[in-house]
Amino acid sequence: MRSFLIAGIASLFMSAAAQAEDTSTVYDFDGSFDDATFSVESAIVGKGLVIDHVSHTGEMLKRTGADVGSTQPLFEAADIFIFCSAVLSRKMMEVDPMNIAHCPYGIFVAEREGRVMVGYRNYPKGPMQEVQALLDEIAQEAVAN
Repeated sequence: MRSFLIAGIASLFMSAAAQAEDTSTVYDFDGSFDDATFSVESAIVGKGLVIDHVSHTGEMLKRTGADVGSTQPLFEAADIFIFCSAVLSRKMMEVDPMNIAHCPYGIFVAEREGRVMVGYRNYPKGPMQEVQALLDEIAQEAVAN
């Protein structure tokens, strides 16, 4: 039974990884994880935005792996910077109040197998592309530094 559960969890992770390629934009960062997090934080703040929260997702995954029956390491480190833009959020929700589902916005920094990445979730076609353009601008600025 336990091996069946572990196989199911592994299959779920593999499915999620395949989907992530279609649902996320990812840029390689030429430097350390710490340098990438500093660069992302600086790029967000440099746009006049306030970071509401930094989710230390990599630490959580390491801490809870054994609790869910997994020994597979996913990331050396992974953080998600959560923030919002009052101007863009209002604009998006005036178009469609249900765009609340896409708020707040996030940019992640992750290190996996020695590769440091900066990325974000892709948004649906239409008005949310304006938010995606902001995220892309921030991510590209971060990897250029």
